[in-house]
Amino acid sequence: MKILVTGASGFIGRSLCLHLQAKGVSVRALMRSPSAAIEDYECLFGELDNEEFLSEALSGVDVVVHLAGRAHQFGKAAEDVSAMFKVNRDLTLKLAAIAEKQGVKRFIFVSSIGVNGVQTGLAPIDETTPASPVKDYALSKYEAEVGLRRSYVEGASTMELVIIRPPLVYAANAPGNFQRLLKLVRTGLPLPFSGVANRRSMISLDNLTDFIGVCTIHPCAAGELFLVSDDDDLALPEIIEVLSAGMGKRSRVFYFPVAIMYAIGKLAGKHALVTQLCGSFVVTPAKAMKVLGWTPPFSSRDELFRSAREFLLSAEKCRSRPE
Repeated sequence: MKILVTGASGFIGRSLCLHLQAKGVSVRALMRSPSAAIEDYECLFGELDNEEFLSEALSGVDVVVHLAGRAHQFGKAAEDVSAMFKVNRDLTLKLAAIAEKQGVKRFIFVSSIGVNGVQTGLAPIDETTPASPVKDYALSKYEAEVGLRRSYVEGASTMELVIIRPPLVYAANAPGNFQRLLKLVRTGLPLPFSGVANRRSMISLDNLTDFIGVCTIHPCAAGELFLVSDDDDLALPEIIEVLSAGMGKRSRVFYFPVAIMYAIGKLAGKHALVTQLCGSFVVTPAKAMKVLGWTPPFSSRDELFRSAREFLLSAEKCRSRPE
C-alpha cells in the first residue's frame, strides 16, 4: 500500500511519515520546499494548486492523508481571509477530485476540533454535536468537510472518505499555545492558575499518528467522522503539575480569580488565549473506540511528562551550543 501525505514537512506530517514507515508502509511525502525533505522518504516538491503536479504525485497512491493547510495568520497576512479559504477549502476539494480520478481508494481529511467551537461545558461533545465554527480557520475547515461529504453522500465520489477532528495536539516541538505553556513552566515562575477548574481534551502527537494509521487501513473507518483525544481530560493545574515534573521542577501555582483573568484578557485583547487556558473543551473518543477498536496507546500524563522533558533537553542543548 502506498500512502501520500500532504503537509509532510509539518509538525504532524513528519511524525506521521515516520510512524507509517515504521509500520512497513510505502510513504510518498508531499511538501513545498526541498529544504524540508525527510531523509529516506520519497519526497515530492510542489504546490497544491498545480493540477499536473498533483496528478503525477497521486499516481499509484492508495490512500491520501491530507494535512496541508493554511493555519492562523498574524499581521497583514491575517487580513487575507480569502487565501485561507482558498487553501483549506478550495484546494482540499480539488485535491480530492484529482485523487479520485487517479484511482485513490481512501481520502483522509484532518480537520480541526475548532469546527465544534471554542468552548464546551464539562460534559463531552461527540460526532453528533452540531458544528459551531467561530474562527475563520475553523470555518474554512468545516466548509471543506461539507464539500467532501456532499460528494461522498450524494454518490458523486466512489473514493472512501474519513474526517478526523483532533483537539490540541501536543509534543515537545508543538507550535502555538502548548509551546508557550512549556516556556512558561520552564521559567519556574509562580502561575495564577490554582483556581482553574476546567477540563481540556488534548491528544499527544504519537496518539494522533497512531489513530491516523488505523484510519488508513480499517474498513469501518470509511465514510466516518471521528473526534479523538487521549481520553484523559485534565485541568490546567494538573497539566502544569505534570509538565513541571517532566522538567524536574516543583509546580508553583497560586490562586487568582478566574473572572478577573477573563476581564484582564478582554481588555488586553487576549480573551481567546484566556479561554483556551481556563475554559473547558471536552470531547469523547468513544466512537473511535467502538467502531475501530482503537484505544490511545500512550497515557496523557506519560506523554506530557515526556514532552516537557524533551523540551527541556532541547532547550538546554540549544543554549550550550557554541555561537
